Amino acid sequence: MRILNLALLAVLMAIAAMSATGQPNVVLILADDLGWNDVGYHGGDIPTPGIDRIAGEGVELDRFYACPVCSPTRAGLMTGRYPIRFGMQRAVCRPFLRVGVPPAEETLPEMLARAGYRNRGIAGKWHIGHAFRRFHPLNQGFTSFVGHFNGNIDYYTHHREGELDWHRGFEPNHDEGYSTDLIADEAVRFIDKHSDRGPFFLYVPFNAPHTPLQVPERWLRPFASVENENRRTYMAMVAAMDAAIVRILDALERNGVDQDTLVWFASDNGGQALADNSPLRAGKGTVYEGGTRVAAAVRWPLGLDGGGRKVTSMVRYIDVWPTLKGLASLGDNSGPGEPVDGQDAWPVISGEAAEGPSEFFSYFERYNEEQLALIDGDWKIVRRGPAILGPHPADAPPESLPERQREPTPVRIELFNLATDPLERDDLSEEEPEKARMMLNRLKEFRALRPEGGVPPMTAPPPQGWVAPREWRMLD
Repeated sequence: MRILNLALLAVLMAIAAMSATGQPNVVLILADDLGWNDVGYHGGDIPTPGIDRIAGEGVELDRFYACPVCSPTRAGLMTGRYPIRFGMQRAVCRPFLRVGVPPAEETLPEMLARAGYRNRGIAGKWHIGHAFRRFHPLNQGFTSFVGHFNGNIDYYTHHREGELDWHRGFEPNHDEGYSTDLIADEAVRFIDKHSDRGPFFLYVPFNAPHTPLQVPERWLRPFASVENENRRTYMAMVAAMDAAIVRILDALERNGVDQDTLVWFASDNGGQALADNSPLRAGKGTVYEGGTRVAAAVRWPLGLDGGGRKVTSMVRYIDVWPTLKGLASLGDNSGPGEPVDGQDAWPVISGEAAEGPSEFFSYFERYNEEQLALIDGDWKIVRRGPAILGPHPADAPPESLPERQREPTPVRIELFNLATDPLERDDLSEEEPEKARMMLNRLKEFRALRPEGGVPPMTAPPPQGWVAPREWRMLD
């Protein structure tokens, strides 16, 4: 009886807090390179009870779209804008690049600060600017930061390019342990510390299950029957990340704030070779569905009428910012004058509206090929080939690239009807030439948004003589 009374008291406290502020706590969780079919609720063979709980007690976002690679997705989540507008959609933020989300952009934590969210933490992978202190999370709206600036760090040494890339605030941090566990440790500490201090925002971008393939032995045992050693390790990394998510959900419940905390989970892009993206086409690094349509779900017990629903309307990574803006009670007319490309998706997520956005642009470059895609209603066009508007002034000259990257790739245009062909098997570009022409023109207009001096190609070699900064300290 006492346990029931305590549970009831926790719910009543959460309701009281919500009625006082009208604003939920927000926990935004991002997986790194998670395959579409690598979650339990999609029928995958990796148990993911934490992620499944978010979907089962909340709503599954069946058509949540991200970028083909991670840095652009993170930049769009933080700004609500297509990152092409500020030169961040072309590539990942490689260690030698001196670019980042411009301070002029209003980031998600900066927007929530205006709404009264005093405590805004990040635990995990940043990867949208590390060269200068103006790109640091603490200068982009966050009040606390524990994690790493780059991607692809060693899970145990926390090194990248031979230097320590693990930080608490502005200073290098020498905590020992598996990075997935350390990220969960910090997320739980943040929740324990701030749960009774008004609405909070917590961003938890895991580096799992991105390579390198590293995981504690205990997580491998349940997958001992999997013959492919690399796949086995990948599966164990997903399980370890899911256990970290369970710890976060448990911390919310223990502190009595789980009912009025919106937990939004998604992957930053489709999975790599070891992931299972089936039945979608292709995976990370492509603009096909397997590269951009990712597992995602939202849980908010006090804000959603029941759980277990599936939202089949499109929701995009750029919609997270305006959706949370609306829930933070800022209204449509407050904020920066720059165009916000996303739109408030809460009417669709909550079930108040049947249809949400119908348009989504995607863009990525690798080697000597650009990939662009546009979804417009049921239709999707994919354009692959040399730069659609010609070489960019910031591009590396061909002679500086490895030989395999110098030859231009042929142009390939494909048109799909996703309503009848969601797996992108039937190219209709010859049957619908006018539709293909109109959508291709819109791709050119989108591509023209890229500013002069944008991010160099992700496959460009490091500048001659470049070395990683000591303990990845940012320049003043």
